Amino acid sequence: MNTLPTHPGRRRFLGANGYLMLSFALPSQLHAQGAGLPGSLQQTPWLDAWIRVGADNRVTVFTGKAELGQGIKTALLQVAAHELQIDPGRLLMVTADSDRTPDEGYTAGSNSMQHSGTALRHAAAQVRALLLLRAATRLAVPAAALVQSNSVFRAPDGRRVSFGELVAGAQQHVRATSALPPRQSGAPRYAGVTLARIDIPGKLKGQLAYVHDLRLPGMVHARVVRPQSPSARLLAVDTAQVARMPGVLEIVRDGRFLAVVADEEWRAVKAAAALARAARWEQLDLPLAGKDVASLVRSLPSQPRQVLARGTAGAAGTTLRASYTRPFQLHASLGPSCAVAQLEQGRYTVWTHSQGVFPLRAALAELLGAPEEAIRCVHMEGSGCYGHNGADDAAADAVLLARAFPGSPVRVQWMREEEHCWEPYGPAMLAEVQATLDAAGKIVDWQYEVWSQPHNTRPGKAGNLLAATHLARPFTPPPPQAIPQPQGGGDRNAIPYYTLPNARVTHRFQAAGPVRTSALRSLGAYCNVFAIESFMDELARAARADPVAFRLRHLQDARAIETVRLAAARFGWDGYQKTARRGRGFAFARYKNLAAYCAIALEVEVVLDTGLVRITRAVAAVDCGEIVSPDGVRNQIEGGILQACSWTLLEGVRFDASRVLTQDWASYPILRFKGVPDRVEVHLLDRPGQPYLGTGEAAQGPAAAALANAVADAVGVRVRDLPLDRARMRTHAG
Repeated sequence: MNTLPTHPGRRRFLGANGYLMLSFALPSQLHAQGAGLPGSLQQTPWLDAWIRVGADNRVTVFTGKAELGQGIKTALLQVAAHELQIDPGRLLMVTADSDRTPDEGYTAGSNSMQHSGTALRHAAAQVRALLLLRAATRLAVPAAALVQSNSVFRAPDGRRVSFGELVAGAQQHVRATSALPPRQSGAPRYAGVTLARIDIPGKLKGQLAYVHDLRLPGMVHARVVRPQSPSARLLAVDTAQVARMPGVLEIVRDGRFLAVVADEEWRAVKAAAALARAARWEQLDLPLAGKDVASLVRSLPSQPRQVLARGTAGAAGTTLRASYTRPFQLHASLGPSCAVAQLEQGRYTVWTHSQGVFPLRAALAELLGAPEEAIRCVHMEGSGCYGHNGADDAAADAVLLARAFPGSPVRVQWMREEEHCWEPYGPAMLAEVQATLDAAGKIVDWQYEVWSQPHNTRPGKAGNLLAATHLARPFTPPPPQAIPQPQGGGDRNAIPYYTLPNARVTHRFQAAGPVRTSALRSLGAYCNVFAIESFMDELARAARADPVAFRLRHLQDARAIETVRLAAARFGWDGYQKTARRGRGFAFARYKNLAAYCAIALEVEVVLDTGLVRITRAVAAVDCGEIVSPDGVRNQIEGGILQACSWTLLEGVRFDASRVLTQDWASYPILRFKGVPDRVEVHLLDRPGQPYLGTGEAAQGPAAAALANAVADAVGVRVRDLPLDRARMRTHAG
């Protein structure tokens, strides 16, 4: 068999006659489920679900994943362009639309490249191979003799045929296989290089980019009046005066769900404020006031489950113990949640920045008592999400109000206090760790326990939508379930990646808590890596070992070792000169123990009299397998570092006896430009031919731990409770 230069892992497809040999048939036992297919092809095994060629010769690429600002739209387009061998600018891209795209669930967990990228890679390569075979047959020349120029094949004698001509009257609904056909030798390279983000120009020019900016003909505006606390009951509301206000079109009350629809947005805002004043609520206390995080978390019922049991407990040596906490934290999206919904001719269309348009559609169908086919959810970007924020809840508000006011598009815009008070929070967590060092300074025993409320109460069921729980006939939230390993939820990254002969890890899942919690970027990995990597530094100190050398002593994975060494070298770890009030910190993790490797070295300066922690520089090394967009990976790691630094230095939800106190940016500060490190470097380890590894959440835990370790190095005091804000730092280091 003849062969062409191929990507590692590609099968060879050229036969002795030079014609392409490609079978799209699967063994009969695989047809039903798409078993054995790579990525999201397992769920959607038809090529035309991913790539379609039009009669006009335009090629459209489809993905069920959503652009959240992370650049995935550009990266996936690069994957398809690279395999189709077509300039990306000639491709159309459709994302996350329940009427048009594959159902890929949620855009979450740093899985987009692994799932959708892998599917698109194989689908695009197979579509091109099929078209190449058709072109060779039509032009009666060997496939190897054809030259491709974007969506046109040319024969040696100058005859040509386009993709559009090749699909005319032909079947595109072809089942995929697990094969990865070869690229043409010398074809343009669109993956592994940095291309300009396709979503940025419109944003810079003020074009329609965000759902907040969507304006449709005849659109009306709505605001929801929320209860004064999560458990408050609406006793009465006098709507008469509000109904007479200018522009008010409809007042909707259903149980505790109270809203107003108006012809203009400012009129809706004023009417909602008047409606809030006219409402009487019965207040019920929250069991949160006056409790520190550890006491609060311990007080909740838990379901212990051992997720690691290795070796035998009780090894002799020097034993250290510590506990670490994180508070409830916000997603803190810069723009509050928004959605637009329209009920027209018995069908709903919902424009939403949900991370999962298909699960949202299922939840909305249950909420409305309508079939899923009667609802179309179209993703549009929101201004940041980082997990399960208020996007789905805003969509539920919008469809309920569209039902009450049919025909017109109804736009629901949350207010800042709504977002801060009513979005699902990142759970408060407690981690307790104990380890024993032998005489040689190696870890011979490890015990770890983590307490956490749910990290996934995303919709799929109506009871996961805020408005559904406020109706007169409320929907009950489904019982939360712990996310099993190896992904994990509260126990994500709770199993150390280090080689430890004796280790036990227990996840104490807390299904019920005082406030609603759900997915915040990296889930439990942020707290678990913070705890484990902080404790690794404490163990290194007890062993009188350099923190980097101590980690390397306990690592066996060659890629992990290379990542750690690269970050340390680029930071200048070995030659570091400590100065007064400055310190360095290091941390490493492999996200979910199966995704990207990330090591971070970081330096801080601490102003003792004010408690201010200033980050002077951060250096990261990342191995995420084969890299499609180098700039995209750097952006994700840089953003993860900055967000984790904001969480670690500043962020925590506060409560009194009945309500949330952190209702605005003054009471819930986030990192500002003056707090950004003077320098952030991201160094990439590219692995051509290796699987894509999720990157979007890889930096959260290492950045937090490296920051905490640097603070301890600077002031000589270990602070184990987050955030490391000025008040806490003055208490511990003053």
